[in-house]
Amino acid sequence: MERASSTNDAKKLVYVRLLDEGTDVYRPVSALLISEDEYLLLGEDIYDPEDEHWEFPPGARVRVNRKNVSGELILVATGRCPIPS
Repeated sequence: MERASSTNDAKKLVYVRLLDEGTDVYRPVSALLISEDEYLLLGEDIYDPEDEHWEFPPGARVRVNRKNVSGELILVATGRCPIPS
C-alpha cells in the first residue's frame, strides 16, 4: 500500500448520500485517506444537521466505492469502517 506524501495528497472528495431527499442526492465532503478504500470524513465546517441528514456524519471512518458519473470517477461512501482497537 502506498501512502500519500503530504496531507494535501491524502485529502480527497468523498460523496456522502443525503437521506430523506426523495431521490439519490450526494454531498461532496473532504476526507482524509486512511487506506486504499478507507477515509475519515471531514466536513465539520459544512455540516448542518438541521438542514441535511448525511448517511455518515463528519468524523466517520467510511469505506468507499468508485462510481462513474458523467464520465468522471468519483468516490462514494458506502459503509462505516470498524474503528481499530
